Amino acid sequence: MECFCQGEMMACEAKEMSRIGSSEGFQPVSLKREEDDQPSETDQLSMEEREPETEVPVPKQISRLPSVVESALYPNPYHKPYLSRKYFVTRPGVIETAMEDLKGHITKTSGETIQGFWLLTEIDHWNNEKERILLITDKTLLICKYDFIMLCCVQFQWIPLSAIYRICLGKFSFPAMSLDKRQGEGLRIYWGSPEQQSLLVRWNPWSTEMPFATFTEHPMKYTSEKFLEICKLSGFTSKLVPAIQNTHKNSTESGRGKGLTVLTEPILIETYTGLMSFIGNRNKLGYSLARGSIGF
Repeated sequence: MECFCQGEMMACEAKEMSRIGSSEGFQPVSLKREEDDQPSETDQLSMEEREPETEVPVPKQISRLPSVVESALYPNPYHKPYLSRKYFVTRPGVIETAMEDLKGHITKTSGETIQGFWLLTEIDHWNNEKERILLITDKTLLICKYDFIMLCCVQFQWIPLSAIYRICLGKFSFPAMSLDKRQGEGLRIYWGSPEQQSLLVRWNPWSTEMPFATFTEHPMKYTSEKFLEICKLSGFTSKLVPAIQNTHKNSTESGRGKGLTVLTEPILIETYTGLMSFIGNRNKLGYSLARGSIGF
């Protein structure tokens, strides 16, 4: 009997121990004290260091804006700069040398005051692009063909401001059957009537007797801030129009007596096949351009 009782007691104790171990022995115990509810010194320092970033986020965004705008306005110095290096006019000191040469030439020949320099692209009556420097003086519009490789002026075209009677601003337009069309906007300056020109002059691709000139912005406009200023067509127009108006007011010649008319209308270029301009413009033959080595 004693053995049976002892065995029964041991079984009961084992069952009790298993019950305690399964329900209470492995409950998670929180070791957190009341002191831990307060942030530690390291936590306070990390919170203090993060506060300036969360409190004033706006100035940091504003400080990034100038760099984004600058890269959008002048992409060439940051993206594919080798494209701009192909043009000799963008090389250091070239455009400055050209300006000094033209200043010296005008001082020796006419002594007039120069009001500004611009680097634009002329589009002739056969849609050929030609790199040109334009100068406005007190009495003259000077169109210069400059060789940026040899650094010398090749050709001058002097147009009296008093002879200019019409300026047209607008998008380029072509005949409906034309195969060589261009996009964009330009400016055309008239100092004579195109209707009075003979067919031989109008259909001669090398003719220099056309009584008007057409211009658009130079492809290197966005190379730098300096070129953005001298290649901007709106900047050239804003100087040319008042210069012509002042010349007409002060002119004592009988002339046209019509003053200056500024129109906004499409600029017509009468080309149909355009094979010559297609080849020339695609290969930039009208620009002083590095075209690679020929020798070995």
